[in-house]
Amino acid sequence: MKRLRAALGFLCCCATLGLLPNAQAQTYPTRPITMVVPFAPGGLSDVPARVVAAVMQQKIGASIVVENKPGASGVVGATHVWRAEPDGYVLLVNALADVQNLHYLKVPYDPISDFSLIGKIADGPPLVLIVNAGLPYRSLQELLADAKSTPNKISFGTSGPATSPAIALTQLNHAAAANIVDVPYRGSGEAASAVATGAVQATFTFYTGAKPLADGGKVRILAIAGEKRMPELPDIPTMQELGYANFNHSGFVGLAGPPRLPLQIVAFLNRALNDAIHSDAFKARIEPLGMTAPAASLNTPESFAASMRAELARQAELAKLTAHDPMAPK
Repeated sequence: MKRLRAALGFLCCCATLGLLPNAQAQTYPTRPITMVVPFAPGGLSDVPARVVAAVMQQKIGASIVVENKPGASGVVGATHVWRAEPDGYVLLVNALADVQNLHYLKVPYDPISDFSLIGKIADGPPLVLIVNAGLPYRSLQELLADAKSTPNKISFGTSGPATSPAIALTQLNHAAAANIVDVPYRGSGEAASAVATGAVQATFTFYTGAKPLADGGKVRILAIAGEKRMPELPDIPTMQELGYANFNHSGFVGLAGPPRLPLQIVAFLNRALNDAIHSDAFKARIEPLGMTAPAASLNTPESFAASMRAELARQAELAKLTAHDPMAPK
């Protein structure tokens, strides 16, 4: 009897931890899966999410619906998934904003430990620094020389204090001892459009937003805020090359589920995700956007969690430049 009780206790423990197969995990999926994008349609998270959903559903034999739930810099959509049933039918398309938010906003969850991380969808794109094409600046050095000789002369459009463009501007002002004015807009696309019209002189914006404006001759790209030069912009230097260490503002898009998602479902989705992101159909859509698929051998739930923890720590240091301290979940 004691042995039976011990065995039953062990089995219950394993089932609680999601270590044993169960009917739900063995038959998953049996109905459509919803991928929640916590931002508006057409954005940096939305586009790769829709591409990967289309490829994944062919591989797993179940429909995947992308649903946009924008609000509060992604907190509204993430909270919806955080509270969902851990059955694998409601997933979150998470992004860099999730780790940035923790330093600027009060959020009810931890973006890493309170979710079942599955893997990355894509890395990138990086921010690029653009100026209005009608201005004389041909390099970052020329722009900063003018900004420092006449404080408050140069204005950068940004998309709010908890966003990559504003954080990058804060880092630049701090590192260059400049006094560039932050002019907030409702989004990075609106800020980039303001540069194109001349309402502000410059901005940091993601490459996807800068490319059509640069191709149309409305803006000029001066620098890349990423770890290396981009194949699409071989002649444009990185901020690191220009003397600004640790100036890397590249995004990522990932996939996560609610807490306590069974490990069998996590493993199933990770395999399907890696198959999808290394397909020719997926790469053909995201590479022109300045995004890349992570290597499958490095794209595990554990490696994804480690990369998010590293980014969380890095964003904490950047937040201190604006006198913000990391904020714990409620």
